Amino acid sequence: MNDHATHPGLDDAPLGHASRYPERYDAGLLFPIPRAANRAGLGLAPGAALPFVGLDQWQAFELSWLDPRGKPVVRLARFTVPANSPNLIESKSWKLYLNGFNQMRHAHEAEVAALLRRDLSQAAGAQVEVALFGVDDPVLATVRLPGSCIDGLDVGIEDYSPNPALLRCVEDEVVEETLHSHLLKSNCPVTGQPDWGSVVVRYRGPRLVAATLLAYLVSYRNHQDFHEHCVERIFLDLLERARPERLAVMARYTRRGGLDINPCRATSLDALDPAWLDARTTRQ
Repeated sequence: MNDHATHPGLDDAPLGHASRYPERYDAGLLFPIPRAANRAGLGLAPGAALPFVGLDQWQAFELSWLDPRGKPVVRLARFTVPANSPNLIESKSWKLYLNGFNQMRHAHEAEVAALLRRDLSQAAGAQVEVALFGVDDPVLATVRLPGSCIDGLDVGIEDYSPNPALLRCVEDEVVEETLHSHLLKSNCPVTGQPDWGSVVVRYRGPRLVAATLLAYLVSYRNHQDFHEHCVERIFLDLLERARPERLAVMARYTRRGGLDINPCRATSLDALDPAWLDARTTRQ
């Protein structure tokens, strides 16, 4: 399990502490956390080339500001943080920052998007993309996750800490398939609160024994780590144990405090399915 010792500086983060919601905009509320410390625990040396590409897609459902006459404007937002950014942004600090917009007046939506893009990019250390949507925008409609759901398999499970030894594949049978499960649960490394999510695995290579994949994903049930790092661990374990030619892993976590986090990692950009990025589940 991971704790504050694994993530230096978290004692100063708002997560896990009582916080007063801001009454005004303050970009200084954003709390960046270097990715390098956790990735070192996965065997990824600082400064070395990453064995994956990907992104962290955040969706905000509680974003509002005032127009010039004081009338509220309500929007939903999608933020895309590249996986190679030096920092992730601690989620509670992100929520507090967004609440700082509530009493700001802006004449144009583009002003808000530009401000969000500037502040979030500075905190992440890389360009963060920002898109704003109306509350009825069809882009945000819920859809079924791609591929076959493996949750109905009859599996006995006793491991509740990540155990890659559970994974099995059929070496002489090469397939290309997409599997998904809604049974992922991990826990916040600071508060211990549960983080619920769904996982999509798309690969080409020796056929994964689906029951072992399900048991492996469930083994995260007592694991404490950030969403992004859980997905990187899943990706690296599958890459090592199954040795696929191509691999992509996406998790869609349920929202907390108006934000959901959806990390995606892949062996190459062409292994990613662009439709995944619009695959909001009914739990989100």
